[in-house]
Amino acid sequence: MASYVIGIDYGTLSGRSVLVDTADGTVIATSAFDYPHGVLDRTLPDGTPLPADYALQHPQDYLDVVYRTIPRVLETSGVSRDDVVGIGLDATACTALPLDQQGQPLCFRFPSEPQSYIKMWKHHGAQALANRLTRAAESVCPELLTSMGGSISAESFFPKLWEIWEQAPRLYEEMYEYMEVADWIILHMTGSAHRNGCAAGYKAQFIPGKGYPRPELFEKAGFCPKGRVTDKMPSPVVPVGETAGYLKEDVAEKLGLRAGIPVAAGLVDAHVCVPAAGIAQEGHMLMIIGTSACHMLMGKEAKEVPGICGFVDGGIMPGYAGFEAGQSSVGDLYAWFVSNCVPASYFDAAKAQNMSIHSYLSLLASRKRPGETGLLALDWLNGNRSILCNYDLSALILGMTMQTRCEDIYRALVESTAFGCRAIVDNFNTHGVRVDRFTASGGISLKNPFVMQIYSDVLNMPVEVIRAEVGPALGSAIFAAVAAGCYKNIQAAAQAMKSETVAIYTPRAENARIYESLYHEYMVLYEYFGRAEQIMQRLRSGYNR
Repeated sequence: MASYVIGIDYGTLSGRSVLVDTADGTVIATSAFDYPHGVLDRTLPDGTPLPADYALQHPQDYLDVVYRTIPRVLETSGVSRDDVVGIGLDATACTALPLDQQGQPLCFRFPSEPQSYIKMWKHHGAQALANRLTRAAESVCPELLTSMGGSISAESFFPKLWEIWEQAPRLYEEMYEYMEVADWIILHMTGSAHRNGCAAGYKAQFIPGKGYPRPELFEKAGFCPKGRVTDKMPSPVVPVGETAGYLKEDVAEKLGLRAGIPVAAGLVDAHVCVPAAGIAQEGHMLMIIGTSACHMLMGKEAKEVPGICGFVDGGIMPGYAGFEAGQSSVGDLYAWFVSNCVPASYFDAAKAQNMSIHSYLSLLASRKRPGETGLLALDWLNGNRSILCNYDLSALILGMTMQTRCEDIYRALVESTAFGCRAIVDNFNTHGVRVDRFTASGGISLKNPFVMQIYSDVLNMPVEVIRAEVGPALGSAIFAAVAAGCYKNIQAAAQAMKSETVAIYTPRAENARIYESLYHEYMVLYEYFGRAEQIMQRLRSGYNR
């Protein structure tokens, strides 16, 4: 008898559900829903202005994803609710929100308070607090920084929680729990309050058997609320691959599902892609390339790698140390350029050829040889996540002349993101965590061969692309199949349900040779602007403030 599972994936701009056959991972039906409120980075819904570096979301959008997409995949597939045996879900992280004791988001009660909303992964409002936590950790618990690449990121959990205490103390007192959005959705669906071990490990520095960072860290940094900081995170941590709860009757009725089916512990969207790609061994890197890029890698043992987002034993898959690195702007960077720097004539030409503007720019840029544009760029439009771990950095384009055209800049920006990826790969290899195989997933990898060929040439290694357009959702479905008892472990489920490889880009020898030289130049700029000088930070601070 056939059985099916549902995987839910919450991305930056939308959420989606997939209905998947547990036998072979075939995606039977897909439904996506764009967040009506989008990203709140200028004002709240009521018009309240937001400071710079804020990136918030409305929790109602996340609920709407569940109630709009799950009934739709059931309806379009024709699958009986009796044959759906489990649910899994993932979300970006750290993407967290404050809740009251009943599990309700506080922005429903305080709609004009920015600190009451979901803080997205790319919310950088707490960068100064992250810096203070890093300095405190250097003296109080330097071993903590070992597992985090050497610094505490503004994108992680505790700086965002501290920001609430500092900016909205009344809200902090009202808050019962600060929770990752993936865990909140599971709480809503099951009534069971847990925190997933993936996000807890990578974003809140939770270590099984030891717990969260010691209170001395927060005291040294100056984060000193009444009671302990961890009082605002009382729910227990569930390890990767475990069941978090079972679907409540009232929710099941609204969704058209059976009550009582298992819901797997939540995961981070990038990490859950690894089994979707069929990766169950060390040395095989997966890059999820979308608005940002995450680079996931597993090793047999935990090792210190400076500048990465962190490593967690069992954080991606039981039995392996899972390493995470990333770039905070990739698709976002390309989209910024198209939205702000491309003349109308290019859009007209693209329309005349029935092409998207990205496809048209890629076509024009592909006619240039590596190095022909005379341009070199730094890909830090949204700061640097790895290896410099500094969100006060900004982007740079070097070498423009009166002959520079839009397609030249577009190519240089694509090359810059590939160089940034190469820096991450080289950093892993230099510190004893080998990368000997490279796979890409995500919309850009499927839609833009021009971009993927440049990545292969810059990395000087083959780049495999998997079919799954919804890799995280498929990964969540794979974990759901394990929670439902269809497979004994995630490795077995991944082998049976993985997405197939649809393209392999191999490096072109001459391009790789030229890019080796350009990458050296990129790293000169990388070190100068990223470490040696503070020019970008001074410019961002503003001389007129």
